[in-house]
Amino acid sequence: MTQTALFVGTVGEGVWRSTDGGTEWERSSKGMFVECDVRALVVHPRHPNVLYAGTNEGVYRTENAGDQWTRLEGPLDTLITWALFILPHQPDTVFAGTRPAKIFRSTDAGQRWQQVDAQPAQECPGIRFNRVTTLLADPLDRNRLWAGVEIDGVWTSADGGASFRRVGHGLSSADIHGLAIVPRDGRRVILATTNNDLNISRDDGATWQPQEIGKQFGHAYCRGLKPRPDRPEVLFLGNGDGPPGSVGAGWRSLDGGETWKRLALPGTPNSTIWDFTFCAAEPEHVYAYSVSGEVYHSADGGDRWRKLPREFGEIRSMACSVI
Repeated sequence: MTQTALFVGTVGEGVWRSTDGGTEWERSSKGMFVECDVRALVVHPRHPNVLYAGTNEGVYRTENAGDQWTRLEGPLDTLITWALFILPHQPDTVFAGTRPAKIFRSTDAGQRWQQVDAQPAQECPGIRFNRVTTLLADPLDRNRLWAGVEIDGVWTSADGGASFRRVGHGLSSADIHGLAIVPRDGRRVILATTNNDLNISRDDGATWQPQEIGKQFGHAYCRGLKPRPDRPEVLFLGNGDGPPGSVGAGWRSLDGGETWKRLALPGTPNSTIWDFTFCAAEPEHVYAYSVSGEVYHSADGGDRWRKLPREFGEIRSMACSVI
């Protein structure tokens, strides 16, 4: 019998898990420091009991849906892991993005890590150290990957992640929070969220056009950006009045980012909507979460929403798996 497991990664409270749709939660941090910061969670694309967690103490792996975690010892132990990504067609290859901004690759499911050839800026006034906030594959080219760096723009790899280079000009800000790629007529439309706008590129990241979405959204600060797994033209965007902010909103586009409609979340979120997550096996189920601990669920692809009863202190990652 299968069941849906939800995982929440918090700042200062480790990982929490729910197996009843988000009503009851339990700590799922055995093997890691129970009060660690968990800024990234990712589910193995073929084995739903296997997850990776990016923390302030390195990367952890579980093979039993969070009952026990094991630290994958290596160079990430002394860095803060902000982003994790598993190569879909080669799931033993895992990428990690860190603070200070570095990118690492493992080709043996995290047993060994090697820093790839990428040279993003390391320091920045205001946040002290830059960080890699997002990593994703290109749906049109298996050898191409993309990365967003806060605060150093958009980066891409054409050699399977062995090296990355910075691309593009015209971004409203180099403060990249989220990336998404929408295939359209054999080409890619790339979207990037920043601290002050949503940006779109239609020439493989060479040039970007700010969308001035603050005029429609009310707030220009944008965070997470996620396509629906089975319909990449359906996009969800997290928005609010700042980091962490005091109010938030979620938005959905049905046409690859050309137009947006506000999500009918119950009430006003208590802070910026940080990001979204899906169950790959149940893509109509989507979860939204705010920085300051609220979680929302839609069972119909984003038309109707309910707020889960449990609130956490600070959420920075979430994952869903059918186990």
